[in-house]
Amino acid sequence: MNTFLKRILILLTIVALGLFLYSTFIENIFEKRLSPKDTVKFELNDLKLKVFYNRPYKKGREIFGALVPFNQVWRTGANEATTFETNKDLEIKGIPLPAGKYTLWTVPRDSTWTVLFNSKQYSWGVNSEMQPMWDPNYDVVDIEVPVNKLDSPVEQFTISFDNSTDSLALTMAWDDTKIAVPLK
Repeated sequence: MNTFLKRILILLTIVALGLFLYSTFIENIFEKRLSPKDTVKFELNDLKLKVFYNRPYKKGREIFGALVPFNQVWRTGANEATTFETNKDLEIKGIPLPAGKYTLWTVPRDSTWTVLFNSKQYSWGVNSEMQPMWDPNYDVVDIEVPVNKLDSPVEQFTISFDNSTDSLALTMAWDDTKIAVPLK
């Protein structure tokens, strides 16, 4: 066998071993995730917004007030911490949010939610005791938004941007609950 083929074979063996080790010890890349990753983007003129999050399913469970407790900080999705990025300064209910990357946390309640934009980047949403990794010392924006009850349940947690009324909002919906965070 010539030298070129030996090198290719060695390289392919190293790549296969690397994928195997990554899949075994970090994340099984060959198995479907229970809460798939998703990225939502919004672009208008020179404004660019992006949210990265994980989308858990309802699967017949009671969500708010049960799986996601009321009056406690929630990682706003599953797995990795949810991130929000803006390339321009924004205003959220009169509070400035400078351009940058933030982690997004919420405190669900029955009639209102607190939405927190946090400047610290967290690798995961919760620690080994399943407590949020959120540090309130890094909160940049902390606002209350009303809850809208939906007529039909949303099976999979969904974050989106709504600009349908020329009034931009970051929306979150799951089960029978939807909130909208106004963005200017």
